[in-house]
Amino acid sequence: MSTTYFSVEKANKLIPVFKKELNELKKLQFKFDDKFKELESVKKPDGQHVQTDTDKVFKIESELEFLEIQAQLHVSNIQDTGAQLKGIDPGLIDFPSIKENKKILLCWKEGEEEITHYHTEEEGFAGRKPLDEL
Repeated sequence: MSTTYFSVEKANKLIPVFKKELNELKKLQFKFDDKFKELESVKKPDGQHVQTDTDKVFKIESELEFLEIQAQLHVSNIQDTGAQLKGIDPGLIDFPSIKENKKILLCWKEGEEEITHYHTEEEGFAGRKPLDEL
């Protein structure tokens, strides 16, 4: 698959859409965590008896799988653009770009209104620099 390269303007246009995708992913993560805790409590031995409510276990496991499928759709919505989802909480998205014949990643962090930083693949998030240093 070929790499999509972004200008700052092109990447900034996607931020409102990605904010919505991240919001949905966070909601799904919260639901998943709750369901997983529920599953653990159903499977947890009760005193000297092991819980064997297989119908309930199957139902919860199916719900977890469905939540995972929903989350993957939101991840795909982001990645299909060529952007790279790096984190959900906080939301971190990188956009491959080229500046002066050098491959860089435009870096957006949730809470920022637009892209103001970049880094190289090797530097990662810790090596973020302001765009005006390019």
